[in-house]
Amino acid sequence: MLRATVAQPHVWTTRPRVLNRAYGVLDNRVLHRRLDLDGVRVIAGSAAAVRPRLVMLGDGTEIRAGRVIDARGVLPDPTLAEQTAFGIVVPTAVAASAMGDAGCWFMDWRRDNETAPGDPASFLYAVPLGDDSVLLEETCLVGRPGLSLDELRRRLDARLRARGVEPPANLEVERVRFPVQAPRPSGTVGTFGARAGLIHPGTGYSVAASLTSVDDVVEALVAGRDPGKAMWPWSARIVRSLRTVGLSALLQLDPVRTPEFFDAFFALPVERQRAYLSGRDDAAGTMRTMWALFRTVPPPIRRTLARAGVRR
Repeated sequence: MLRATVAQPHVWTTRPRVLNRAYGVLDNRVLHRRLDLDGVRVIAGSAAAVRPRLVMLGDGTEIRAGRVIDARGVLPDPTLAEQTAFGIVVPTAVAASAMGDAGCWFMDWRRDNETAPGDPASFLYAVPLGDDSVLLEETCLVGRPGLSLDELRRRLDARLRARGVEPPANLEVERVRFPVQAPRPSGTVGTFGARAGLIHPGTGYSVAASLTSVDDVVEALVAGRDPGKAMWPWSARIVRSLRTVGLSALLQLDPVRTPEFFDAFFALPVERQRAYLSGRDDAAGTMRTMWALFRTVPPPIRRTLARAGVRR
């Protein structure tokens, strides 16, 4: 189900680094084809209202069920931190001068996007898509609100111009804007996916967490147990709380210090990086990573991390 795999992605923080772990790009169309919908009745429509045993569609149709699970994702909300990005898909040869010697830029925080050191930071996400094309995307990792798509497009144009990239006309465009936090639960309707908080607040990734949680939730529903408890065992709740502290730190971080923060993070052993970025129930590993990072960052960033732990 992977569209492309990069053995050793690169990052540029305060310096270039090579990450000793593979990075994969999911193929959404293949994933959709692989999802088993046998025995499932699919009703196309937009849910206007969701209640414990009733869904009302935008056209007024009412759908009744013994149990309703709200998995509609999360709409932009000014109270929620969000990730925004603007990108274009170009032929590999066109992207070459932006990539340099790197086969993939997981994060490139250089300021060749016509921003000043004190401006909110954004990075270049540049990954091959496996069909002789590359996604070049200017990304605001988190913000409340995130940088506007117009601003990200301006920054991407400036960055590519500085690197000698001349994109051809009529390109495929990618626009990204989604909250990295779940809304407050209503307390009456069960939720799943990003709407249930199965989204990493520091990366925005949620697909893997959702896929690995499906069986536990379905088994709980069939057995008449609380699916929320099945989805959120104590270890996962601790990790979610710790990652919320990490999100608070990112939101408070001085833009000038952002490259230093990520330089310290990517200097950690791969297993420490993986504990924080992957999975969702390794509480001990997540705590060890956060403590290791706290000990190695410069004092100004350490103070920000300490404040984040108190004021979330």
